[in-house]
Amino acid sequence: MQRIVIFLLISATLLGLGLSELNHRWKSVLTVPAGGLRFTVHSGDTLRTVAQELNDQGVLHHPRLLRLYGRWSGQDATIKRGEYLLPQYLDMASLLAVLNSGNVIQYQLTFPEGITLQDALKTLSQETSITHTLDGSNDAGLLEMVAPHLSPEGLFFPDTYHYELGSNDWEILQRSFRRMQVVLSQEWAAKAEGLPYKSAYEALIMASIIEKETGQAAERQQIAGVFVRRLQKHMRLQTDPSVIYGLGDKFDGNLRRADLQDETNSYNTYRHHGLPPSPIALPGREAIHAALHPDQGDTIYFVARGDGWHEFSSTLKQHQKAVYKYQLKRRANYRSSPEKK
Repeated sequence: MQRIVIFLLISATLLGLGLSELNHRWKSVLTVPAGGLRFTVHSGDTLRTVAQELNDQGVLHHPRLLRLYGRWSGQDATIKRGEYLLPQYLDMASLLAVLNSGNVIQYQLTFPEGITLQDALKTLSQETSITHTLDGSNDAGLLEMVAPHLSPEGLFFPDTYHYELGSNDWEILQRSFRRMQVVLSQEWAAKAEGLPYKSAYEALIMASIIEKETGQAAERQQIAGVFVRRLQKHMRLQTDPSVIYGLGDKFDGNLRRADLQDETNSYNTYRHHGLPPSPIALPGREAIHAALHPDQGDTIYFVARGDGWHEFSSTLKQHQKAVYKYQLKRRANYRSSPEKK
């Protein structure tokens, strides 16, 4: 009887020591470097795979214990793929919570207002965390997405987009395209009366011109008013940015008289009446709003003053004086865009 009691006491002591050791191991802190560790759970990875990789990296010292607990708790089947930032002082319970949270690292990229689609595609191509699938602006899937429009230019909303590791350029462009459809639809539904547009797409073309012509946000609706009145009066828009867009790679930074007289350039608004065939950039909401809510008035000309602002005129005579003052007699510190502060 005494031997049985001793055996039971020894067994209980060993069990207690074993449980204490297991508890110590379970609560032990992982070897995560200061600042955290970026760790990726790939598609198809199991908890066994994750545990072994962390063990190989010297982060997790008891991978089998993590696997057994994960299987017992059911958390081995619910880990989510993605790139995680594992914080310092993490234990195994917290590790499982992180891997089951889906709170993966978020990246971001920005399409600034006024850039071209080609610029946006270049931005996408430079993102190393994105999977690249697009074949330039003539990508078949891209053209199919924007159909019936022949050009994809201007149909993507300039904004900041967040994405995860493994996202592809196509997904981000889809989001940008859908966002533009929503914004354009909302602004078109609330447009002013008497505008010379046959469709929301024509308003988008105008918005892209306004975006490229505007140096100061406060001038957007004034510039919109000038262009809208020109359309209503059947005057040519005569806007340099559209000519430059049509020149494409041939533009070397210097817009020449011959360029303004070139009738083969369908974007040459000095030679062709009406709007150009497509947008010339990615306009933001404010430019779209301005195109649909132009300022009232009688100005039909404007010229850059050289300080980032424009001089607006109602008559050709006033405009010629402004051109002489601000363009023909340019001061030394002339600039066409606002001064950066």
